[in-house]
Amino acid sequence: MDAVHDTGAVGVSAEVTSPDTRDIAHAGTAERGTRRQMPLNGRFRIGSATKTFTATVVLQLVGEGRMSLEDTVEQWLPGVVQGNGNDGSQITVRQLLQHTSGIRDIGPEIPALKSADGYRAERFRTYTPEELVALAMQLPPNFSPDEEQWSYSNTNYILAAMITQKVTGRSWAQEVNDRIISPLGLRDTSTPGTFPFILGPHAQGYAFSTGTDVTVLNSSMAVGSGSVISTAHDLNRFYAALLGGRLLAPAQLDEMTTTVNAPELGVRYGLGLAEIPLSCGGSYFGHRGELLGYITWGGATRDGTRTAVVYVSSDGGHDTQQAMITLVDQELCRTRS
Repeated sequence: MDAVHDTGAVGVSAEVTSPDTRDIAHAGTAERGTRRQMPLNGRFRIGSATKTFTATVVLQLVGEGRMSLEDTVEQWLPGVVQGNGNDGSQITVRQLLQHTSGIRDIGPEIPALKSADGYRAERFRTYTPEELVALAMQLPPNFSPDEEQWSYSNTNYILAAMITQKVTGRSWAQEVNDRIISPLGLRDTSTPGTFPFILGPHAQGYAFSTGTDVTVLNSSMAVGSGSVISTAHDLNRFYAALLGGRLLAPAQLDEMTTTVNAPELGVRYGLGLAEIPLSCGGSYFGHRGELLGYITWGGATRDGTRTAVVYVSSDGGHDTQQAMITLVDQELCRTRS
């Protein structure tokens, strides 16, 4: 934890669990310029770790026979993905979840995520999923989906959230709550919608070279892709349940953990879940998360029996992220007598 903090992070918190242990550690402070300690089981925006929740819901629907991974986007969202070389009739649900659709990432187009001035001007702005996808359709795709290339795109998971609503007739947030959060008793996990505040104990989040406090944010620009609020403890419980087979049938869990090369990330990627090699041999499954001021890294061993999650409350450079990866790796490699 000290090694992560020493890279310049304001606050750091982590939890490691196994069948008979739960270890928690903190470093740094919850607010810059104060001695306020990082909160016990503090809440934070988990960013792209949200994608694993979204993929889990979609795969549950597949398991129920209500949709297929080979369905096209056009089947469920007619006319939504089109223009400038984009063609929803050629893109499958699998390709959305796997980031092999070629659709451009809308994240870099959101002013609040790009600069301190943009954040101050738009931190309370509400986006609709339709508006976000329409913005992405103004950009040509990175590649055609039949080229079997890989490119990370938050737009893919905004579309997955929209498809979830079309299939079920209920919002993405309702499905995540009823299918994952409530059954697992994740009491500190929420889908905030347009509500810009983090309720309960939390550290302040900081971003940009100015160290701007960005704790308050309407995260509607990240529905399905990055808007969930959770804790290290709840994330560990989620990863343990998912890899332990309590959320998906074996066939769907196999689909999720069947991976392709993701050169942008330096890992392999399945459906909303990355496969990361372990220094002690083998690999684990998890997901990096970042949404303006909070960065998390975590996951679980293949059988879900050992989990580790760490987060920092400020934008992290390469050194911070490498220290977080090292921490998760050493804890998942650690053996207990």
